[in-house]
Amino acid sequence: MARAPFQVLVFPFRFEDGEPRYAVFRRSDAGFWQAIAGGGEDRETPVEAAHREAQEEAGIPLAASLLPLQASFTVPVTEFREGYRWGEDLFVVPVHCFGLRVDGPALALSHEHTEYRWLPYAEAAALLHFDGDRTALWELDRRVRGLGPR
Repeated sequence: MARAPFQVLVFPFRFEDGEPRYAVFRRSDAGFWQAIAGGGEDRETPVEAAHREAQEEAGIPLAASLLPLQASFTVPVTEFREGYRWGEDLFVVPVHCFGLRVDGPALALSHEHTEYRWLPYAEAAALLHFDGDRTALWELDRRVRGLGPR
């Protein structure tokens, strides 16, 4: 499979006693906390890639309800092993962000993560390594609480 020149970021969320909780994941290779992240394959759309990555990394069923977010950012092409295949004109790779509603409490981790935690917004945001992850989580939290941007 060929790696597509985009990345997805997916925050699973659920409700406990009416309050949203967000899953964050500790990377097995670097030890930092992040959302589910991965790249598109072949001719996948970002939505298809988000569903696949969530299933591969956390065992979330493909039928789970996906919430596209406006949050987006880019990553330098040099961060990707496959980046040389995308030519000399591509400098940054776009990241498409999503929330993913999960009904069950348990997730099934892949080898990419050593653990996960279901946390309230403030605790999850404090653990996250990347600014882009925090921005996407902020938007998701506002949306699932039914709040506006201000």
